[in-house]
Amino acid sequence: MSVMKAVILAAGAGTRMKSDQPKVIHKVLDRTMLDYVIEAAYEAGASEICVIVGHGRDAVMHTIKHPVSFVVQEEQLGTGHAVMQAQEFIQGEGNVLVLFGDTPLITGESLSKLKTTHEEGRHGVTVLTTRVDDPTGYGRIIRDEQGHFLKSVEHKDAEQDERKVNEINSGMYMFKAEALSKALGQITNDNVQGEYYLPDTLSFIREDGYPVEAMELDDYTETLGVNNKVQLFEATSIMRKRINYKHMESGVTMVDANQVYIGKDVIVEADVIIYPGTSIEGKSVIKAGTHIGPNSKVIDSVIESNATIEQSTVLSSHIGEHTTVGPYAYIRPNSEIGSHVKVGDFVEIKNATIGDGTKISHLTYVGDADVGKGVNFGCGTVTVNYDGVNKHRTTIKDHAFIGCNTNLVSPVTIEENAYTAAGSTITKNVPHDALGIARTRQENKIDWVKKKRH
Repeated sequence: MSVMKAVILAAGAGTRMKSDQPKVIHKVLDRTMLDYVIEAAYEAGASEICVIVGHGRDAVMHTIKHPVSFVVQEEQLGTGHAVMQAQEFIQGEGNVLVLFGDTPLITGESLSKLKTTHEEGRHGVTVLTTRVDDPTGYGRIIRDEQGHFLKSVEHKDAEQDERKVNEINSGMYMFKAEALSKALGQITNDNVQGEYYLPDTLSFIREDGYPVEAMELDDYTETLGVNNKVQLFEATSIMRKRINYKHMESGVTMVDANQVYIGKDVIVEADVIIYPGTSIEGKSVIKAGTHIGPNSKVIDSVIESNATIEQSTVLSSHIGEHTTVGPYAYIRPNSEIGSHVKVGDFVEIKNATIGDGTKISHLTYVGDADVGKGVNFGCGTVTVNYDGVNKHRTTIKDHAFIGCNTNLVSPVTIEENAYTAAGSTITKNVPHDALGIARTRQENKIDWVKKKRH
């Protein structure tokens, strides 16, 4: 197998998106359109990728974290002109895959098949094609009587019989590198638009004696481009369906798959139940038997088996097995929550470790804390972790009991089996088996209300 590089065209303004944001970094589920295309190219075996940027180049280059190189197209003068900007990158042996940054539905599997077809046929270029019900506006693929590629003709230039053809040019190609380099130096902008078109390279490559062929893709949706927000929605719907069906076929239950949004890299094991309104993104892993939702968000987190996340948000954290979170809980990044823990309604946890069997039932904030096993939090507890300059940690050891409406002013330690009295503001360590009380004695002022009203 020869070396394959990829060039991705991502310089267009995308004016029909009606957005100040460059088109290719609009998101489909949890990643940009350009991310999907880059990943598909790498999955197909690309050794290097060059992204052609222009409009909003700084935003594109800042957003994309994959290992790619960038080349700037100062003026957008057609697809051929865009690829010309990568001439130095293209030079050498092997093949060059040319893709568009606004076709997020293309898969690495299909591009791998394109690569195989191209190499086995020793083609100078292989065009990726597909068939659509209504080909109006698309370039048509014209084949000879033996079914071999003859030419690609634009709709406006096609004859009446050619317009009846429903096989279209996707705009994606696999080129032999040396053939592409030479052909780019031969195309001109002698047309109405005054632009350099990449399809014009095909005739020059054929004239140089290289075979030019086409590979038809069965699933036309993989070639769909996104030019406006309606098409972005349609692409997202297709991607959502593609991902959700894969998980359901692997044993995941979705009460309503039309209302579940799962990122490409998410791992969901069998016998997980996902309820409507749930979004799972990033590198999340959901273990077997867990219930997620309804109306929950999980990002870059691991949820162990048989846990429950109900109407809650979990960000960059780890939730132990048989633990319940929610409803209306907020687990912020860097939280490590053990097994058989209860995190109840309106509880917020941030950058904290919570030991097995601990109960934080409601209306509590635990931030920058290390909490042991079997701890009980009363309603309204707050770890006061910020002094206005620095964050400090609170330590609560095994089997401590925190009374309701307790303020734990960090840094402070509640030792094993210690209690704090309800309504206390704890500023000093509480020893093992001790009761910490920090409140004034109650005093009742007789007839105070009467005197105030008169």
